[in-house]
Amino acid sequence: MTAQEPKIPGPDHPITIETTGVRVVAGIGPHIVADTTRALTLREANYPPVQYIPLDDVDQTLLAPSATQTYCPYKGNASYYSIALAEGGPADAVWSYSEPYEAVADIAGHVAFYTDRVEVVVGA
Repeated sequence: MTAQEPKIPGPDHPITIETTGVRVVAGIGPHIVADTTRALTLREANYPPVQYIPLDDVDQTLLAPSATQTYCPYKGNASYYSIALAEGGPADAVWSYSEPYEAVADIAGHVAFYTDRVEVVVGA
């Protein structure tokens, strides 16, 4: 993907990142994909809060890299993973910003899950 001009979060588009402070578990049925006490909560404008989980706390054997990539002018280029289960798993259910823009640098090394494809329990 080509480099784009980053936008800086501000009053018109606020972004905050803070330690979640409780256990966060992401899973599909009986399969635990991630389990952490080190999640970060990213709040962006009027969007629902998103849990960013350290990649080290994710069962990476369940992640299958996808060719999908997207761009956010506030966060940068995102790469996606599908969840690979024996019975099949959701495509492009996980994303990460390997080199996020400076304003959101804390999410580097973390992944997030689409909550309509993966159950994410905060305070599990």
